[in-house]
Amino acid sequence: MNLFDQIQKARENIQQALDSSNRNSAVILIAATKNQNTNKLEDCINSGITHIGENRVQEAVIKFEELKKKNTKCVKRMIGHLQSNKINKALSVFDTIDSIDTTSLAKKISIKSGKEKLQTETMLEINTGREKNKYGFKPEDHQGMLESIELKNINVVGLMTLGPNTRDIKETELSFRSLRKIKENLNRQLSKDKQLTELSMGMSSDYELAIQQGSTMIRLGTALFGRRVQ
Repeated sequence: MNLFDQIQKARENIQQALDSSNRNSAVILIAATKNQNTNKLEDCINSGITHIGENRVQEAVIKFEELKKKNTKCVKRMIGHLQSNKINKALSVFDTIDSIDTTSLAKKISIKSGKEKLQTETMLEINTGREKNKYGFKPEDHQGMLESIELKNINVVGLMTLGPNTRDIKETELSFRSLRKIKENLNRQLSKDKQLTELSMGMSSDYELAIQQGSTMIRLGTALFGRRVQ
């Protein structure tokens, strides 16, 4: 199937997952475009996917500059691990940083945003699977999450996680349910103006399960573009 057909199939699967869980809220489809060329990004945007997720700052700089020259607009999301020395560049390129994985990083983004007179939209990444090879807040670090949410110059709108590297559906479901419960627990402690509304969870292999557990954003790469050639 071509990209347009893959997008249509994904949208049908999203709707089926929403129907099966009795949800009528929208789910944002983010195209995870790591290693894809600018033409593929443009095809996604022209097909109605307006949220583009990139993992690497330098790769994103090149692609988004090309899109800008073509006057092609999208919501530019940082979905990969952000190194501290790339914060300045990231803030100049992305509309939102979805992968704040430590309080220290949150503070640095807050300071840089303040200097640039920005109010940066962000999300906190939680390592719900407690996997050593993944970044993110520990699920029990509510204090660190709350501290990050209360920082000035950044607007934390929700939480993000990567599903565990397993074929065990119950384990994956538990990871997604955990993120939803963390969000609910945090919201009970947050003021009305700081309430979290978004859950970014679910990728090509598990997005339907994530939607059933309350995901409001899914990040699709392989499901749209096929497997990457190494």
